[in-house]
Amino acid sequence: MEMGIMEFINVAAHNKVIELVILAIVFDTVFGVLRAVKEKRFNSCAGIDGAIRKVAMLISLVFMLAIDMLIKINLIGFIPETVRTYLGLSTVGVAEFFSLLYIAYEITSIFKNMALCGLPVKKVWAAVRAFLTKYTDELPDTDELDELPGDSTTGSVKTERQQEKTE
Repeated sequence: MEMGIMEFINVAAHNKVIELVILAIVFDTVFGVLRAVKEKRFNSCAGIDGAIRKVAMLISLVFMLAIDMLIKINLIGFIPETVRTYLGLSTVGVAEFFSLLYIAYEITSIFKNMALCGLPVKKVWAAVRAFLTKYTDELPDTDELDELPGDSTTGSVKTERQQEKTE
């Protein structure tokens, strides 16, 4: 079956998992910009590196969706049963599989940015981190979040760190 470009765009535009990736990217960008304003400097979300990473995620999803349309691969077995049930997935192509990974990555970044902006999300972040730790051991570095005060739900992060002098 031959698919036209408009049909491909329609399929991509109505893929719910890809829509979630786009939504996560938007939220991460918003909170990254707010964090950059608060800290008065660019960060991994509100700078050229973050923009390149986000565009690369979207471009890779378009290519993976094209692969899914050419070769029918079902990677549902790689998705934990609880996640499958929660999301209502019956099949998972390459694009959806990587979309779920991108969503997990963006969620960690969103909560990190929210916490570093001083929003009261430290306990929610801890729950998200515990959930993600159950399924992966490759969480991003959260040293900045670990510096937030004890059990408080908001906090500030030191904007400058002392560098060790090496002579």
